[in-house]
Amino acid sequence: MRRLLTTLMLCSLCTTLSAQGGIGTFVRKLGTLIDSMSVSGLDRRYIDSPEKPWQVIVRAKSHQSIVKMQTSGSIDGIDYAASPLLQTKPSQYLGLWVGYRGYGLGYTFNVGSDQGAHLTFGATGGAYGVNVRIHRFHNRHPYFNLNSDIIPEAEKESWEKVELQEPIKVYSFIADAYYLLNGKRFSHAAAYDQSVIQKRSAGSLMVGAMYYYGRTSYANHVNGDLIYLMHGLGRVKLWQGSLGVGYAYNWVPASGLLVNAMVMPMLTVVNRIKCYGYTTNVEEMMGHPNFLDSDISDEEWDKWWYNGLRISPAGEETYNSGMTVNFDARLSLTYNFGRYFINAYGHFNTFRYRLDSSHGRLSDWLINASFGVRL
Repeated sequence: MRRLLTTLMLCSLCTTLSAQGGIGTFVRKLGTLIDSMSVSGLDRRYIDSPEKPWQVIVRAKSHQSIVKMQTSGSIDGIDYAASPLLQTKPSQYLGLWVGYRGYGLGYTFNVGSDQGAHLTFGATGGAYGVNVRIHRFHNRHPYFNLNSDIIPEAEKESWEKVELQEPIKVYSFIADAYYLLNGKRFSHAAAYDQSVIQKRSAGSLMVGAMYYYGRTSYANHVNGDLIYLMHGLGRVKLWQGSLGVGYAYNWVPASGLLVNAMVMPMLTVVNRIKCYGYTTNVEEMMGHPNFLDSDISDEEWDKWWYNGLRISPAGEETYNSGMTVNFDARLSLTYNFGRYFINAYGHFNTFRYRLDSSHGRLSDWLINASFGVRL
C-alpha cells in the first residue's frame, strides 16, 4: 500500500511540473515526500532522523571472491578429480557514496590486484530496504588442485600455481530486499548507510529475498586444456532466487555507538544453470611426439602447446540445479559524532550449484570502512 501511494503521489507531482515551477519544484516536493516517509511510523525514542538529509561517504573496501568448480572423470582409464579454485587475493577499493535519506548510489574502483570494480545502489525506508551490487573481475592465477595419477607427483605443485594464458572472467549481480517486522524500533539503515540514528537497543525478525546472476568464462583456445579437464565446460551462467527469514539486532552500548549483527539463512527456490560446451583437440595434442619430448625446452614446448590448442562450440544446455541453502551474514560498527560518522562492516554471501559430476560455489566477502558527513 505504501509503494502504491508513493507511486500515485509521484505521478501527481509529475503532472503538475509545468504549472508549478518545473523541475526545481518537483525536486523540492520529492525531497519533502522522502523526508516524511523516512520518519513515518517510527518510534522516535528508538530511532531519530538527522536534521541534515544528505550523506556523503568516502569508502575504503577490501573484497575477495572465491569461485570453486569441481568435476571428476576418466582419461584413458585413469580416474581424476579436478577442482579449479579461482581465489582472488583480497583486493582494495576506494570510492564514494552519495545518498539522500537512505536513497543513494556508490562506486568503488580497484586499487589492488583483481582488476575489478563495484557499483552499488541502495534504497532504505523505515521497515524495508533494497540493495544492488555489481562486481566484475578477471584473474589468471587460480589455485588449481588436480588429484590424479595422470599428473606425476613432482609436477602437481606446478599445477597448483598454474598461470593461465587468458584469464578467467567473473561477473556477478546481486540484488537483495528485506522487510523488518519491527521497523518501528529497529533500523537496518542506521547500521549500513547512516541515514537515521539508532538511539536505543532493539532487534527484529526480518524476511528477505535475493536474486543472484553470475557468469564465469574461460572459453579461449589457450585454455583448451582446462576446458578438457572440465569435461568440455568452458562457460557457465547461473541464476538464483532465494527467500529467507533471519534476525538482526542493534546494540547501543553508549550514545552515538552502534553494533549491528544480522544472520539470514536462505532457501534457493530458483536455481538455473546454463552450461556452454566446447570440444578440444587436447587428446590429439597429447598424441604428438612433442608432448613427451624431454629434449624440447620449456619455452618451445609452451609455444607449440598454446599455439596448437583449439576449442570449438559444442552446444549449450540449461538445467534446473534444484533447491539449495545459501547464507547471508553481516556485522557492523558505527559511531556518530555531530554531523559526522565512521562505520565499518563485513558482509558474507555464498551461492552453490550442482550438475551431475560437476558442482561449484561462489563465496563472496567484503569488509568496508567509511567516513561520512551529513549535509
